[in-house]
Amino acid sequence: MLQQVSDFELELMKIIWENNGTALYAEITDALDKKGLSTTKNTIISLLSRLASKGYLTTNKIGRRNKYTALVSAREYQSMQTTAFIDKIYEGNVSGLVSTLIQKNLIKPEEYEELKKYWESGGKD
Repeated sequence: MLQQVSDFELELMKIIWENNGTALYAEITDALDKKGLSTTKNTIISLLSRLASKGYLTTNKIGRRNKYTALVSAREYQSMQTTAFIDKIYEGNVSGLVSTLIQKNLIKPEEYEELKKYWESGGKD
């Protein structure tokens, strides 16, 4: 199982995922600037290196530049985090999560109906 990532590491991963799973350092810093999340070069490189050591990224040299490629897709990450959340907070009881979503009006009736149709179709899109 992959290690947890910090909030800023997740932002870096989102940028890479949004860029079809690969990005150069300059593309990452441009995206961070657009999001108002710029930081020092050393911090970004350190976090990218940490993501690589955690198994989320691979780094390839292209001349003097690094190309970062996601080894974990956004969907895989979401699935892993959702499972960990349900296990941790609801002790694996998904109905507890769904009940909370409904009781706190965190899911709209039309979203519930979409989920119900998805479930009834056997999970086929």
